[in-house]
Amino acid sequence: VQLQASGGGLVQAGGSLRLSCAASGLTFRSYIMGWFRQAPGKEREFVGAIGWGGINKNYADSVKGRFTISRDNDKNTVYVQMNSLKPEDTAVYYCAASQRGIWARKYEYDYWGRGTLVTVSS
Repeated sequence: VQLQASGGGLVQAGGSLRLSCAASGLTFRSYIMGWFRQAPGKEREFVGAIGWGGINKNYADSVKGRFTISRDNDKNTVYVQMNSLKPEDTAVYYCAASQRGIWARKYEYDYWGRGTLVTVSS
């Protein structure tokens, strides 16, 4: 199984980025997909998750209204559109796959990708 996140970069506060995560080696539509992030010196934290069909979603309070997760099951890809970015959004962002629900805890994710760095300048 491979999960490859991409799309990170440097953006000014208030700007936008879209991250992508391409999955292979698994039956993508059977997994809920989550996004997590880890800032320097901090624990990895939940950002959001999307259900199998792309309808059910769960977001961390810190990103609600600013981030939108979507998926394309034909392309085995999950996205997170990040708007109104803040310096505190700076982190390495990871995608992960779970066969639990969208409320799955971090330890309930089966597969993790390598992260992509997002840096938001003030």
